Amino acid sequence: MTPVQVCRGDFNKGAGIQNKESKNKHSGRGEAALKKKVLLAVSGGVDSSVAGWLLKEEGYEVAGVTMCLGVRDEGIKTRCCGRDAIEDAREVCGMLDIPHYVLDYVPLLESCVIDKFTREYRLGRTPNPCIDCNRYLKFGHLLKQARAMGFDYLATGHYAMIEQKENRWVLKKPRDSGKDQTYFLYPIPFEALEHILFPLADLTKEEVREIARKACLPIAGKAESQDLCFVTQESYGEFLRERGCPVEPGPIVDRSGRVLGEHSGTVFYTIGQRHGLRISSPCPLYVVAIDAVRNSVIVGEKRDVYASALIAGDMNWLTPDRPREAEGKIRYRKRSSPCTIIHDGDRVRIHFSEDQDAITPGQAVVLYSGDEVLGGGVIEEVLRSTTHS
Repeated sequence: MTPVQVCRGDFNKGAGIQNKESKNKHSGRGEAALKKKVLLAVSGGVDSSVAGWLLKEEGYEVAGVTMCLGVRDEGIKTRCCGRDAIEDAREVCGMLDIPHYVLDYVPLLESCVIDKFTREYRLGRTPNPCIDCNRYLKFGHLLKQARAMGFDYLATGHYAMIEQKENRWVLKKPRDSGKDQTYFLYPIPFEALEHILFPLADLTKEEVREIARKACLPIAGKAESQDLCFVTQESYGEFLRERGCPVEPGPIVDRSGRVLGEHSGTVFYTIGQRHGLRISSPCPLYVVAIDAVRNSVIVGEKRDVYASALIAGDMNWLTPDRPREAEGKIRYRKRSSPCTIIHDGDRVRIHFSEDQDAITPGQAVVLYSGDEVLGGGVIEEVLRSTTHS
């Protein structure tokens, strides 16, 4: 996985733009920027591009790197981090006048992300591959490679904040709460925080686009990618079928086991789903569980979707102490809710103060104390109270 320098250019168009924020405001490292070397993960999008511009303004010695994830077996292109994105990243790095490297991460994507994605669906779970990409690729292999190449920091265009609290570094929510990406970043190793920069921590998305326009960056108006980068087919089902995952029809049953209809494959369903069931019923029905062993989808009324507790494993903690109280978030767009935590080795049992809608095995539960991320893990089991039986 030897890096290949592919471009170096000029940034004259962006010269003279005044950053309204104070020097070193965005990196959160104060005067540490002087002569420090930063490897910036450049995706070809507006966020990472502006992150690079800010780092240059703060005085860092910056180089860009793009993880090539774009061509899988048989030359299939992915939606992002492919050749088009690499060309965009090359152009941006040229304007920033920084070196640009391209690393072949296709094998790592396969082994660390796609294989797990397929395996989780086989088990009837709903995985979050973006979290695994951060865990294993960006803040795993790429961070280690950055350090091995002599860089002091790895920077990305994520909307998150790293600050020093007493004698340790903490991961916190960014200023723009609507773009908060800390849910996807909880797996960052505790000891790695001091080597990571998030230059967009104090900016809103609108401010980022404005900086890009003023700097004449070619991607100022580029749309954000909303799809999984490695799924190029029309549906997850088609992708999973091609990878040998069984996608077969089976029964849709109620909680007593009575057959109500037929599904086209459990991979097309997730907890809390209402649409696509094709079942006639006097009241709306929702997916409450998936039984991969029996290839069945279990449905119930809305109240059956709620649960008050869960068991999570594969925990990553960003605090030296193990919290017993926190606010837990069970999906990216869900609001966090107060909870208590019972520790059992590497697993935890989390009890919420109020019932949660659609706790889903395979998704992450992330724990917060105010704006600070305490840690998180993968939901393994849903625990429902007797009132929901």
